[in-house]
Amino acid sequence: MKIKSVVYPIIFINIGVFILQLVLGSWFTDLLVLKQFDIMARPWTLLTSMFLHGGFNHILFNMYVMFMFGPFVEQRIGPKRFLMVYFISGLLAAFVSQFIYPAALGASGAIMGMIGVMIILLPKLRILFFFIIPMPLWIAGIVIAVIDIFGVFVPNGTANVAHLVGMGLGLLFGLYYKSKRKKFHKRFHKKKHMDEDDIDEYVRSGRI
Repeated sequence: MKIKSVVYPIIFINIGVFILQLVLGSWFTDLLVLKQFDIMARPWTLLTSMFLHGGFNHILFNMYVMFMFGPFVEQRIGPKRFLMVYFISGLLAAFVSQFIYPAALGASGAIMGMIGVMIILLPKLRILFFFIIPMPLWIAGIVIAVIDIFGVFVPNGTANVAHLVGMGLGLLFGLYYKSKRKKFHKRFHKKKHMDEDDIDEYVRSGRI
């Protein structure tokens, strides 16, 4: 069965879980939130904490970024690879966070993984940074990284380390997918015609 898109289901799940947080109260969040040095007793929180948010601004910003940029990445690497990037980046960011922060929640680590891939595959894409400053995505990525590095040394209530871990892993994923694209294109240009196997591989490669 071919998966059409995973971006919007992820957004709906995040919104649904946030609604449950509001309706059920703090006990529900406490059950699923990631707590320091607690993954041996509650390993599921590595995953569940990725779908929790700390308030309206938190979920609004994260889901806005997913809605605006998720389809770009998914179109280029395919939904299955998108899921791999999203969950591996989020899980690793959560794993590292539990050694540093008393508690952590949010989709930011996973979303930063997506942004990292996007920086490699679409570095010249112009965006409005902070909604007002136009700049290429690769420059925005550097600015975001600098802000997070500053936040590591000047704590501001944000899990900046999780952001950096997610982006770093996303950059590695992006470099890998870019190398696969170059390898495929090089082989493609040597052929005069595409057979069914070539077409299938092109589709599996995520149309990049």
